[in-house]
Amino acid sequence: MAIRIAMLAAECEPWAKTGGLADVVDALARALGRLPKAGLGLATPVDVFLPRYRLVAVPAGAEVEPPLWIDNPATGGDPLEVHVLNVQADGYWLRLIDVPTAFGRDAYYDHPDDPWRFAVFCRAALAVMRRDELPIDVLHIHDWHTGPVLLERARADLAGDRFFARTAVMLTLHNLAYHGWVPQDQLFQLGVEKGSALAGPNPDGLDLLLTAITGADLINTVSPGFAAEALTPAFGMGLDEALIAKGDRFFGILNGLDTGVWNPATDAVLAAAYERDAMRGKAACRADLLGRVGFDPADTGLVAGMIGRMDPQKGFDLLSDGAEELLASGVRIVVQGSGHASLADPFRALAAANPGRVALIERFDREMARWIYAGSDVFLMPSRFEPCGQGQMIALRYGTPPVVRRTGGLADSVRDVDASGGGGTGFVFDEATPAALVATVLRAARLREQSPAQWAQLQHRAMTMDFGWDTGSAPYYLEAYRRAAVLRRA
Repeated sequence: MAIRIAMLAAECEPWAKTGGLADVVDALARALGRLPKAGLGLATPVDVFLPRYRLVAVPAGAEVEPPLWIDNPATGGDPLEVHVLNVQADGYWLRLIDVPTAFGRDAYYDHPDDPWRFAVFCRAALAVMRRDELPIDVLHIHDWHTGPVLLERARADLAGDRFFARTAVMLTLHNLAYHGWVPQDQLFQLGVEKGSALAGPNPDGLDLLLTAITGADLINTVSPGFAAEALTPAFGMGLDEALIAKGDRFFGILNGLDTGVWNPATDAVLAAAYERDAMRGKAACRADLLGRVGFDPADTGLVAGMIGRMDPQKGFDLLSDGAEELLASGVRIVVQGSGHASLADPFRALAAANPGRVALIERFDREMARWIYAGSDVFLMPSRFEPCGQGQMIALRYGTPPVVRRTGGLADSVRDVDASGGGGTGFVFDEATPAALVATVLRAARLREQSPAQWAQLQHRAMTMDFGWDTGSAPYYLEAYRRAAVLRRA
C-alpha cells in the first residue's frame, strides 16, 4: 500500500544542525523520495516539520501559508499565532513552524522553557496536518524533542478526537543520553496537570523520551548493534526496561551515508580526486593535509586522524593518554573537534610540545574535515558507545581504514582485518583503554609499513562498502512504516 509520512525533528541538514540527527532526517527523507512508487512506496513526498529557529535562513521562494492559532500549552488559552513556511527540498517538503516567542532565539536548545517550546512545535505541526485534511499514516518522530506528540495523541484519544486515531507513531532513538526530563512543578509547560493521566506514574515529573517509548507503535535506533546494547543497564541510560517491554517492536536500522555528498571522486574540496580503482590522488590529498597542518609531507610514518565532538563518549581521552607512546613509535596525530575543555587541553599541550607531530583544529570546519578524511592514513573512533556513527562510513568511503572500538554501529559497519579471513575493512578493539587503542593503531602501522600490497587491498575493500541510503536503510524504514500502520489499524 502507498502511505503518507510526516516527520517531526528538532534538526534537519542543512537548515538546523548540531549533530548526526540533522544528517539522518535530511538524507532519509531524500532517499524515501527516490524509492520506486508503483503503489508500494509513498503516496506523496515526505513532509519534514522543523522549528523555524532564528538561525534558520529561509530560502527565497518559500511558500507562506495563512497563519493558524493553537492553544498555548502552558496556559490552556492565550492562543499562539503560528506561521508555516513550505520549502521544496530535494525530494521532500520542509515545513517550518514559525513561532517567534518559542524559536526566535540564539541557540537551538538549553533554554529553561524547552519543554514548552517543543510542546508548541508538536502541537503546531499536528494542527497543520489537521488543516491539510490529509490523514497521515505514520508520524515519524525523533528523540525527546518530539515526545509531546504522544501526549497530544493521548489527549486527543481522551477527548474522543478520531482524526489521528489511525495514525501510527514511529520513534527513532538517536541518543539515549538526553531524556527531556520535566520536573513536576514544570508540567504546566506541556499543558499537563499534576496527578492527571497524562502526568504519568512518576511523582517527580515526566520523562519525555520514556513517554515516547511507552506510547510509540514502533521504535528503532540507528544500528542493530546498539539496539542490542540498549537493552542492557550499561547502555540503556535507564530506559532498558521500557525498551525490553516493547519486545520485537524495538529494533535497529543501520544509518546510511549520503554517497553523493561524500565521494572522493567528485569532492571539489580535495587536492586531487580519486576512486577505488584509481587511487593515485589519495597520495596528493595526504601531502596536502600534512602541508596544511605543518607536518613534513615526506615523512612516511602513519598519520592518524580523529574528528568529533569532544565528549567523554567519543574516547578523545584514550587518544590523548596514549599519544606519547604513539608519537614515540613514529605516528603523527591530527585532531579536529571542540567541546569539553578538559578533553581539549591535553591536545593543546601535545601540539605545543610536538608542533610537527600533533595538530589540533579546535573548531567545526567542514573543509578541514574532508581534508582529514582523505589525507589521513587511518581514522580513529575509539568511542565508549556509539549508536551508529558516520565518521567510520565516510573514512571507508575515502579509503582511510578506520580504527574503532567494538560497540554499537561501529561493530556493525567495520570488520577487523585480522578477524575476517582476509575480508576486513579496518581495525577493531574491545577494551576502552589507551593501551588497547595504542596497540591497534600500531597494528595498523605495521601492516601499512610491512605489506603495502595488503594495505592497498584493505583500502580497496573499504571503498567497496556500500552504506547508501537508497540501497540499505531507506527500504528498511519503508518496511517499518508499513508495519507500524498495520499495527495501529489493528
